[in-house]
Amino acid sequence: MAKCVLITGGSAGIGAAVARMAAAEGYDVALTYRSGKAGAMAVATEIQASGKRCEIYQFDVADPAQIDALFTAFDNDFNQLDALVNNAGIVDVAARVDEIDHARLRRIFDVNVIGAFLVAGHAVRRMSTKYGGNGGVIVNMSSIAATLGAGNQYVDYAATKGAIDTMTIGLAQEVANEGVRVVGIRPGIIDTEIHAKGGEPDRGAKLESWIPMKRMGTADEVAQATLWLISDKASYVTGSTLNVSGGR
Repeated sequence: MAKCVLITGGSAGIGAAVARMAAAEGYDVALTYRSGKAGAMAVATEIQASGKRCEIYQFDVADPAQIDALFTAFDNDFNQLDALVNNAGIVDVAARVDEIDHARLRRIFDVNVIGAFLVAGHAVRRMSTKYGGNGGVIVNMSSIAATLGAGNQYVDYAATKGAIDTMTIGLAQEVANEGVRVVGIRPGIIDTEIHAKGGEPDRGAKLESWIPMKRMGTADEVAQATLWLISDKASYVTGSTLNVSGGR
């Protein structure tokens, strides 16, 4: 029986690249999206055309009830969960801290931190030997912004990713003896749609001179790292976060 990976936020960018690569390596894929239905369907169609299984689910990671419903639907479709790529996240337009209001903070922390915690908890209850599971791997998608602060850009986003880094360490400690590994990835400037969503479609190109490798990364490069982390080749890796950032 093929292993199953659940990828949140998989309609485009890194999530979509991970889905395609996981399917190519033999995984069944469960893919979620919030508003990018066309993108999610395109990824699923591509995977299914290759003879692999891919199911898609619409949900809002900021809504605990929808998270519960997602996992109920997942359980109906799949026998087990072997890997979670906790990838869903949002960014807002560039702003200083003194320009950020409560509504913006509430929105970004609900998605990037609280939602990620709740999704990870559901995964543990399906993977952990404590609950009768067969083990598994959780990959939390962080950002190099967590180590840089992102001043004059989006300190709030960077702070949510700092919280994800801490969660990765602590959760890994809790479940290390229950067959579950918890790891993270900090992408740097990656050539995806997230820059346009933050109001700066050319942000990546502008910042290339700041990157030691002098270029943006690709979603496929992040996906390669993700697939290694969920594989048995990384069997003694837990509680750590890998920078995929071109040296930043």
